[in-house]
Amino acid sequence: MTQLIRRLLERPGSIDLAPFERTVAVAGAQEERFRELDELPAPSVDDLAEFCAVAREAAHRTLGLRPYDVQLVGMLAMLSGNVAEMATGEGKTLSGAMAAAGYALQGKHVHVISVNDYLARRDAEWMGPLYAALGVSVGWIGQTSSPEERRTAYARDVTYGSVSEIGFDVLRDRTCADAADLVVPAPDVALVDEADSVLVDEARVPLVLAGAADPGDAVPQMAALVRQLVRGYHYELDDQARNVHLTGKGIDSVEQALEVDLYDSPATLTEVNLALHAHALLTKDVDYIVRDGKVHLINPSRGRVALLQRWPDGLQAAVEAKEALPPSATGEILDSITVQGLITRYPQKCGMTGTAVAVGDQLREFYDLRVAVVPPNRPCVRTDAPDRLFEYRMDKDHALIDEIVEVHATGRPILIGTLDVAESERLSLTLSGRGLECVVLNAKNDAEEASIIARAGERGAITVSTQMAGRGTDIRLGDGVDELGGLYVIGSGRHTSSRLDDQLRGRAGRQGDPGGSVFFVSGEDDLITHYVADEYARGVPDRDLVGHAQRVAEGVDMEIHRNTWRYTRLLEQHRSLVLNLRDKVLHGHSGGSALSAAAPERWSELAETVGEEVLHEAARQIVLFHLDRRWADHLADLADLREGIHLRALGRLSPIDEFNKEAKPAYERMLAEIEARSIATFETATITPDGLDLDGAGLRRPNATWTYLVQENPFGTEWERILNRLTTKVRRR
Repeated sequence: MTQLIRRLLERPGSIDLAPFERTVAVAGAQEERFRELDELPAPSVDDLAEFCAVAREAAHRTLGLRPYDVQLVGMLAMLSGNVAEMATGEGKTLSGAMAAAGYALQGKHVHVISVNDYLARRDAEWMGPLYAALGVSVGWIGQTSSPEERRTAYARDVTYGSVSEIGFDVLRDRTCADAADLVVPAPDVALVDEADSVLVDEARVPLVLAGAADPGDAVPQMAALVRQLVRGYHYELDDQARNVHLTGKGIDSVEQALEVDLYDSPATLTEVNLALHAHALLTKDVDYIVRDGKVHLINPSRGRVALLQRWPDGLQAAVEAKEALPPSATGEILDSITVQGLITRYPQKCGMTGTAVAVGDQLREFYDLRVAVVPPNRPCVRTDAPDRLFEYRMDKDHALIDEIVEVHATGRPILIGTLDVAESERLSLTLSGRGLECVVLNAKNDAEEASIIARAGERGAITVSTQMAGRGTDIRLGDGVDELGGLYVIGSGRHTSSRLDDQLRGRAGRQGDPGGSVFFVSGEDDLITHYVADEYARGVPDRDLVGHAQRVAEGVDMEIHRNTWRYTRLLEQHRSLVLNLRDKVLHGHSGGSALSAAAPERWSELAETVGEEVLHEAARQIVLFHLDRRWADHLADLADLREGIHLRALGRLSPIDEFNKEAKPAYERMLAEIEARSIATFETATITPDGLDLDGAGLRRPNATWTYLVQENPFGTEWERILNRLTTKVRRR
């Protein structure tokens, strides 16, 4: 009855699996018949039961894996356009491959989108024999793939790639001036692995294509200055430690040191604020690491290095100055795309993950995706102990070490999940001091993660990992570990998202294995101090408070996601219209038609001397250049508009409404200027039978482009910070 009510209310995870289970039952009745065949029939998805039976037998013959019934149910859920929630160790990779093959056999191109290059390559190669047996071609792309290798991979029926690499390829294609240089085919089907990580956790991080790279502007003087400032005297943090501001004493000290009036020197004030943010709010080995002389951001949801990711250029340069590193290159943004904008390009979407119900509302709101909860093949018998709660972090840390020492003495393998790199390294040192050797997996050695995680279930193993989301490797128990109780998972603290806790827990108890888990929490943990500081009276926090703190944190993340989408939704509409226009120019003669209509005499004169084809190609280059140039300007204009739009809230106006009100005429102006500039260039450009003189016409494009991900400013705009401080004061009163 409860499940029926959930279905009527369309709550996350309420999709009825009965139709899929009936299909799988029919397939099971055919299993023996297909097993006896020397050669399997050509698969077809016209009869889903037969497809299930053929796919099962093909997987058994080529991979040595016989898909469980629940894996076939997960496959059918994805073929129906849902996100399948399947617990860790339940065989999502195989289910996803069979679903991708099913879509491909319908004549569709499928992109299997993962969180990193390693998983993309591993899964494509691992599942390759199955695809071949089903008559489906497969390829993969990674950071080192050449344009030709990418073109070849995208031409296959199924292409595996990380979300960032596919996004960067889309962005690069949007600046191509020749259709022959395009790499990515038209979007068809997106099958997203680790769907919650990709579609929710990554959704606030735009992918960026930049050109005309120049050195960044780091200010070592400011970094040295803010190091001398004292928290609580020169500057203060807000309750959630997301914002920092100078006190009156701090302003006086900075002005005296720099011999300026800060509020008469906006540029200097900005440099000071950025340096202060880098100093007070970003912590080495927590928010970033320094490796090979460069600052590498740490992905907060996966504990890995966020490859090619950076903060907005000013903040990035401030962190580099803080660490006494040379400034990295910056460049003008030519185009950008959010993960949400990338995925919503696909007419059909589906996915899989171990933790989808918790973000089911977001998946539905932002992607129109629903969650199908697939039961495990064997019941989970893991024992999840109540949280161990402490008032002080020091007491928690001592109890955590004692627990590890006691359990290790029995030979039972232990996996400890920490919240950041610094904590994992401190824990490793402490354990070494107690005579215990452990293996550490964090953002500093993520390249070895697969082999490290694979050995975590061996007798006597102690593995310390910075978060476990999307690790992608099963932990199999070693000899005799079953009798010891299986893998024991310990969380050194609760994450801001309950999903991450569940992902850590899920490493134990795979496929009915024994296992256990416990979390250690203190009142001094960031989760408590950042999100429920006003509600926490000193003492041992209770479980209700910890759960409430997580719900508050998840609500904050949801609102950030929603707010990001509010501001990018109109921009995505503009982008779609511009891309339609661009495609017509790139693939046809619409540019030439427009210029011949606007300047008929010039067109006729040139046509007689250079020919129509040369003229159409010149027109294409002219219009594409000005379209791309003005689009980059439009992005910059809207970024500037958004930066200051929150000031309107002081006048009781809606910032988002005001943003949209100004963005629409800005788009119309952009179109008018593209036309005017194209006509002006066409009237004066040198066009010979050899083609258009790009340099002479001032149409030279950047000689190099580069890609990266840019964190939305984690501290908000200056006006957002002011409004947050005002809101906090009002709430306290």
